[in-house]
Amino acid sequence: MIKETVLTAAGRLYAEAYKEHYETKDSLAALMGYKSIVAEYPDSEEAGYSRSQIQNIMRNVVPKQVLYENQLDLASNYAKRKEPSDTRPIETTSPALEISS
Repeated sequence: MIKETVLTAAGRLYAEAYKEHYETKDSLAALMGYKSIVAEYPDSEEAGYSRSQIQNIMRNVVPKQVLYENQLDLASNYAKRKEPSDTRPIETTSPALEISS
């Protein structure tokens, strides 16, 4: 007996983005695909996978020093706010990258 896999709409979009990412090697197209999955299907498994893939692309295309500096700026901006920030946990997070001197 052959078992067929039926993909959801989010699954089809993820498969397309994954193909762009790993077969076509078009990081920008993959990034946009993953981003649309997170926006359209935020609670799906594919959204979680997409968040991880977005971080993978980010780490591969943005220099470590730039990531580090932007993370510091972002943290500083939120630390300056008087009102409490949204403290809900994010499914996938990345700590500040270590920068070797």
